[in-house]
Amino acid sequence: MKTDHPIYLFLRSGPEAFRVLTGGLQLEGAYEVCSLTIKSLERRLDGLVQPDGHAGPAYVVEFQAQPVAKSLYNLTAKIGLYGEEHAESEVLGIAVFLRATDIPARPSWVHAQGSPIRCVSLDSFLREWLEREPENPYVAVFAPLIIDSDAELTQRAPVLWQTIQQSPLDAETRETLSEVLEFWFFERFSGKTAQEIWTMLNLTTPIQETKAYQSIFADGKTEGKTEGKTEGKAEGKTEAKVGTLCRQLTRRFGPLPPWAAQRITAASEAQLDSWLDDIFEANSVTDLLGDEKD
Repeated sequence: MKTDHPIYLFLRSGPEAFRVLTGGLQLEGAYEVCSLTIKSLERRLDGLVQPDGHAGPAYVVEFQAQPVAKSLYNLTAKIGLYGEEHAESEVLGIAVFLRATDIPARPSWVHAQGSPIRCVSLDSFLREWLEREPENPYVAVFAPLIIDSDAELTQRAPVLWQTIQQSPLDAETRETLSEVLEFWFFERFSGKTAQEIWTMLNLTTPIQETKAYQSIFADGKTEGKTEGKTEGKAEGKTEAKVGTLCRQLTRRFGPLPPWAAQRITAASEAQLDSWLDDIFEANSVTDLLGDEKD
């Protein structure tokens, strides 16, 4: 499961996102969120939450969707590399796991009192929070990751969607949280077509007319359903990435030139993943995609 892009989007949506993702840790003072690659070793940080105008600590946030024995060592290395470049800062780590059983035992000092790394498992608190704070859109976003039963998740899908749409947030934040929730649903139900996912969410607007559909599926393609679930699954995920990339580029640099849209639509899933990884460091459309004549 590729999680760095949605986790970055989620963290960027505000301090409440940080509180939910870390199991209750509150930011004190103003912070800004960015995605950063440390050039010396090409280490990418899923999310960097750094103080904005004050001396509070910077947090390197890593989200681990699958058990990886070296994940805490990896985070330790990133903290050290970032700290080396920002020696004046206090740098702490937040390691977020889906399940407590995924947290590695090593290095053992990570689990000692006073450790600079905080380990968080979403299954240890988010299900309870979902019941306790049913109207919190930042909690609703993670329901596809914490509700084990497909039947229960399917039943609750329309309510989860409306929790975000009816939340008293600015339009951009609602759009961001909606995009993250959509991503998790496509990951969770990867064998379903886009139309089936949107039917599950019980949208009243025809799917082809919704802004979200147009942003996720740039050309409104749903051929996967007629060509079998295996092909539909791959095509649906690729189309979702095409739409996400087009959406983010448009948001950053304005309307895409026709050649850029064509290049993105024709790209492989691996190439789309690479562009999505690098989008927040790009200074222009051509900086990311190359020149029109390439």
